[in-house]
Amino acid sequence: MTVELLRAPGLADDVPYAYASRVGDLVFTAGACPLDERGQVVAPGDVTAQATRVMDNLVAALAASGCALTDVARTTVYVASADRADLVAAWRLVRARFGDHDCPSTLVGVTVLGYPDQLVEVEAIAARPRA
Repeated sequence: MTVELLRAPGLADDVPYAYASRVGDLVFTAGACPLDERGQVVAPGDVTAQATRVMDNLVAALAASGCALTDVARTTVYVASADRADLVAAWRLVRARFGDHDCPSTLVGVTVLGYPDQLVEVEAIAARPRA
């Protein structure tokens, strides 16, 4: 099987990685970050606003791979905080975006994420729908 690396229209072009990879019917996303189109972190210090942008970026990465949130089989949600309230705030926003599609997920509090001022990141594994 071949690994196809995917970029996503509308997302920052200058990140040093593909936004997703497709292997057969499986899609693996990079951690969706709270970056705007210029590659800048949005809403420093605001977990909920960053989680909103992260989910918008995750939707774009999934769409570039032929998937939607309803095709996601598993997620991992990272929040750079030791405050449980921050983790819960990010989780509520992420969970709401999935609606009735309550796929398995892991919520993790971490010390730091990759970009300055970044507080939230979400990665996903999805299965492309069959035509």
